[in-house]
Amino acid sequence: MGRGHKPLLVELHAHTTWSDGVLTPGELVDLHGRAGFDVLAITDHVVRSEFACHVRAETHRDYLAAIDAEAKRARKQYGMLVLPGLELTVESRDPARAGHAVAVGLREFVSVDGGLEAALCEARDLGAALIAVHPYSLEAASESIRGTAWFAENPDRAVEVVDRFELFNRDERFHWVAEQELPFVATGDFHVPDHLFTWKTLLTCECTEGAVVERLRSSAPCALMRITAGRIAA
Repeated sequence: MGRGHKPLLVELHAHTTWSDGVLTPGELVDLHGRAGFDVLAITDHVVRSEFACHVRAETHRDYLAAIDAEAKRARKQYGMLVLPGLELTVESRDPARAGHAVAVGLREFVSVDGGLEAALCEARDLGAALIAVHPYSLEAASESIRGTAWFAENPDRAVEVVDRFELFNRDERFHWVAEQELPFVATGDFHVPDHLFTWKTLLTCECTEGAVVERLRSSAPCALMRITAGRIAA
């Protein structure tokens, strides 16, 4: 699968003003489109409903509509595919119980009120590709503001409920992912414009929503690329 296709430059993990990013969806599209990206996944946070922030059940329809409107413009103006998604965000004072995953291609709202595993299973049933993001070891999580160690602490279960793992989040490398030879990607975890210049993923498949999601859900390897300001300028 994927033979005959040029590698697609992909950002799989990006935030907008719908959660904690500084750019609107339109500004995010323009930045990546001008930089020559082929695929952009917009994956704003969904958190437990009691916090009443970021993307919520009652705002998800508007969120999806905003992404789809920008997707049409991005395809016409830049030839870039824009995919909807969510970052399923489960926090805990205990890092071993905290984990985040981006659901790429998710077109329905998924609550995290029932916990991380339940949200992951629901998103997978809805056809999304699931990526464990900033999957810290327990030791590293204790020193990070994110504190997300569930995947590293439960690796056997993790490979059953997600499709891939971030090997790089921006320039941070998760060594245990490489050591266990897990299927990997690299993302910019985009929040501010400087996050354009980080490690990214190259996928070899057709530039369609279905093909990208299918590729991510498969066991097919992907390549990684470090983006620099000079390379973008060229």
